[in-house]
Amino acid sequence: MARKQFFSLSQRSVLSDVSSVPESLERLEVALTPQERFEEYLQSKGQRQTKPRKFLVEKIFAQHAHFDADELIEKLPRKGEPNYVSSATVYRSLREFVDAGLLNCFQLDGRTVYELDYGYPPHDHLYCTRCRKLIEFRSEELIATRDEAAAKHGFRVSGHRMLVSGVCRECGKNRRKKRKQDLV
Repeated sequence: MARKQFFSLSQRSVLSDVSSVPESLERLEVALTPQERFEEYLQSKGQRQTKPRKFLVEKIFAQHAHFDADELIEKLPRKGEPNYVSSATVYRSLREFVDAGLLNCFQLDGRTVYELDYGYPPHDHLYCTRCRKLIEFRSEELIATRDEAAAKHGFRVSGHRMLVSGVCRECGKNRRKKRKQDLV
């Protein structure tokens, strides 16, 4: 049984080494590896697989984490080291990974945040605006409500994204006690 794990979105360290994911977000069985899936995508576009792209897919899929491009770049080898990937290649490749269905991206605090998509079930997020914790969750009730609303309006669902902002339990407990003079 997997341990529940919350993914923290701190100011500069979203890409963290997380070995487990919430139980509801365990990897799904897929026919192709992420690498094979990306190679198939590139072939359909008449492009070829390069060493930097291959290295990036391996690096990104080695862990389950949310990250932005700059945080990924910070974790990569520096210029002159083996497996160096330029910033331009990282940005270009991330767009390709989204187009290929390997990654999802969304805006959070003015940044583009990426997460694994291929091999993981659809899910949503709770975001603590104080500590910047990002909590992933799945809700069958939410999906049922979405599908019911879509059917009522003759709408064909191709997906959805929900990001709920608020304050997590820990930050709610740690908030400063109100003083009597503050209540006046």
